[in-house]
Amino acid sequence: MKRKSSSSPFLSGIRDGIPIALGYFAVSFTLGIAARKAGLNAPLAGLMSAAMVASAGEFAALGVIEASAPYLEMILTSLVINLRYLLLSCSLSQKFGPETRFFHRFFVGFFVTDEIAGISFAREGHLEPAYVYGAGTISVPAWVAGTVLGVLVGAILPPFLSSALGVALYGMFLAIIIPPARKEKFLAVLVAVSMLCSFAFAYIPGIRTLSSGMRIILITVLLSALAAVVKPRTEEA
Repeated sequence: MKRKSSSSPFLSGIRDGIPIALGYFAVSFTLGIAARKAGLNAPLAGLMSAAMVASAGEFAALGVIEASAPYLEMILTSLVINLRYLLLSCSLSQKFGPETRFFHRFFVGFFVTDEIAGISFAREGHLEPAYVYGAGTISVPAWVAGTVLGVLVGAILPPFLSSALGVALYGMFLAIIIPPARKEKFLAVLVAVSMLCSFAFAYIPGIRTLSSGMRIILITVLLSALAAVVKPRTEEA
């Protein structure tokens, strides 16, 4: 389902970012519990979330911190796991109008997450930077707040409740991909194939030893190339 442009892209971004913010708060709450276990206090955990805004990358960084590994290992681990955002940024850059300044292209990159990119791709026509800023304005603070709160009070929650909080973001993902998949059968097939590949890559010898971020990159590149060959889209589309 394409989202129609409004007279105020910033407010539209805030509106569309509210479900993301709720999901981010729930998932980052679990992240805060992990940060507390790794020895981080609330300010440090909040600073980490504000700087990275990436669940897989932050969980991996916390694992490295807990293991007292060298800084270089932490940097390389975060870089590899977060490489998929490079692909998202390259793809999202094609949504901007030719008049979009480098200044906006640069700062929009900070807000490129899986979820914000998802609603940005669903935006009809050229993507206004203000829309991404609006989505980030509501969702990033929720991510940081959830992390801080997880450090402060997460220890008193029962484990089953902490695990249940992480399910919210998957429901939001389904809300993003199902409408366009129902409208376009080829896209639905790609979604199904990507899910099967993700499951298979977790068990195939050799590939399963790769990090989750590298597996995502591999699936994305292979299926995107296949889709471009099987059903190319014109520049107008």
